Amino acid sequence: MTFLWAFLVGGTICLIGQFLLDVVKLTPAHTMSSMVVAGAVLDGLGLYDPLIHFAGAGATVPITSFGNALVHGAMAEAEQHGLVGVITGIFEVTSAGISSAIVFGFFAAVLFRPKG
Repeated sequence: MTFLWAFLVGGTICLIGQFLLDVVKLTPAHTMSSMVVAGAVLDGLGLYDPLIHFAGAGATVPITSFGNALVHGAMAEAEQHGLVGVITGIFEVTSAGISSAIVFGFFAAVLFRPKG
């Protein structure tokens, strides 16, 4: 049952993104930004963590979880370190994912040369 809920929740998030692209005619950059902001707002309202507990990877894999991670890290560090914690919390929680994207992107660019 866990896999079904992950599929349905993740699919719904992707469906919303596709709706923004096709019907609302947002650019891919605007769609991605909107999804990150939606994840951040849902976490700020305390609704994204219950969604993660309910759907697992269906809520953690889509781009909305990046917004969730930004707000979650900022709020946790702000409680301990105040205003400075807001800035450091954002980088602390998301640094591993961003760093790995940069490293793997570099290796992909070195190994696979584009044709054209």
